[in-house]
Amino acid sequence: MDIRNPCVVSLTWRLEDAQGELIDELNEPMEFFFGGDDLLSKVEEALMGQSTGFEAALHLEPEHAFGDYHSDLVFFEPREIFHEAVEEGMQFDGPPEGSQTPDMPKDAIYTVTEVYDTHVVMDGNHPLAGIALNLSLKVIDVREATEEEIEQGSVAQSIFSFAPEGGEAGADEDIPPGATLH
Repeated sequence: MDIRNPCVVSLTWRLEDAQGELIDELNEPMEFFFGGDDLLSKVEEALMGQSTGFEAALHLEPEHAFGDYHSDLVFFEPREIFHEAVEEGMQFDGPPEGSQTPDMPKDAIYTVTEVYDTHVVMDGNHPLAGIALNLSLKVIDVREATEEEIEQGSVAQSIFSFAPEGGEAGADEDIPPGATLH
């Protein structure tokens, strides 16, 4: 079956920064919805019309991956508005409750990047924002998407979304290693 919108592709890959440092390696195939929010548009462009066994090596500049880094999405919040167990890597869907920085976008995922006695540093940038990436991928399988997957625009059991706008994280979740490629 050729890859077309909508379908589900099983991929393996190796993701590195522009200096060749490993960011993520997916050795076991994972399914992604093609034609929704699971994959970056440049990845979908490379996959369109291809089939099982296709391999590609892509170079993705920040504007084609997770965007540029925006320093205005980094802000400080008083330590007392957080639970005492707050730690680096925790994520919040929108600014934390009690935020004293009301002008921050409500629809962003914020990551705790530093915790001090008096304040906590929050960052609304994707962890890979501003980074050029090299992605080597292989198509392991292609199948028809189910009605549920088509309705969702995503693979139901996918715990890992490759698009910057996909997925949500809860306040008590850590960033999985090499993850949040969403």
